[in-house]
Amino acid sequence: MFRTLLAATAGLLVSAAALADLEPGEAAPDFTVDGFQAGEAVSFTLSEALSEGPVVLFFFPAAFTDGCEAQAASFAESIGEFEALGARVIGVTAGNTDRLADFSTQHCASAFPVFAIADGMMGDYEVRLLARPGWTERTTYVIGQDSSIVMTHNALSPYEHVDLSLAALRSLSAAE
Repeated sequence: MFRTLLAATAGLLVSAAALADLEPGEAAPDFTVDGFQAGEAVSFTLSEALSEGPVVLFFFPAAFTDGCEAQAASFAESIGEFEALGARVIGVTAGNTDRLADFSTQHCASAFPVFAIADGMMGDYEVRLLARPGWTERTTYVIGQDSSIVMTHNALSPYEHVDLSLAALRSLSAAE
């Protein structure tokens, strides 16, 4: 009985998360965040960045956790491909934000900035991690220059986010 209840609860959490993401074609809410790149303080405003090209916005649960380290390293290893497609990559989290300066150098290889989530972003981007209050889901958005969501990927596994983002950016480039 307990296993059935646990499985049903887990299914509801996954279903709720999958249904909550912003969908392709929806407008990406604008935001300004503060964080770090290469250990140095930086800030970022989505609307300003979009004037230069598309943005890959990936949310990760918390700095210095195994999956988040793997995801950040994967984005860092592929940063040249993102830049060749004219895209900026940024990571955003609500977990362990006091350690982002170190995370930006150790696991992001100083290749892209990571930011502490801004007020309202969890709701605006629907990335509240239900299983761990105060942390964000692992969700990646590709946002076109017109502020529209081009791709959404929500998965606990950190390993498909880069490939799917690059594919979305290639499709976006081919359509232009």
